[in-house]
Amino acid sequence: MTTPDHALRFTEQELSMLGKTADGLSAYMGKSVLAEIGMDDDAEWVIFAIPLGVDETPDEKATQVQMGGPGARFVGNRGGLDLDTEVYDCQYLWAVQITDDPDARFVRLDQNGDEFDYAMELAELLPFDLTDDALPDPDLELLEELEEDDDSDQSEQADDPPRPPSIH
Repeated sequence: MTTPDHALRFTEQELSMLGKTADGLSAYMGKSVLAEIGMDDDAEWVIFAIPLGVDETPDEKATQVQMGGPGARFVGNRGGLDLDTEVYDCQYLWAVQITDDPDARFVRLDQNGDEFDYAMELAELLPFDLTDDALPDPDLELLEELEEDDDSDQSEQADDPPRPPSIH
């Protein structure tokens, strides 16, 4: 029995990014987007798909997959679905697979399952910027703007020519 190569598995940070991507896609598309983690030939992959409603007919051109069931692993929000016991028909969107290629750790697969992009960093293949850069403090920015306004008011007053006193 062979031991799986841990380099061909997603890190906790990568799993978090994939979960955030599924949640971001759900918000962007206005539909639940599921992200299921699987393994093929000792290399992990994640598939992104939209669950189909019971009475929903899938697009003829779309690839249909089944997601969920016992042992299934998901990242991100589950759209309120019981994915641990139930299997759902879904419309496949795209996937990311880890490779053992020394020039590309990740390969992105399009809606047809064909490789169309690759990168060493997962973030390069995701549709959203998921960096955790600190957001600017809005109170500090407002204070800076007020200080700039005060400085410009004072400089405008200094540039105005003197006025003669008013006579009543």
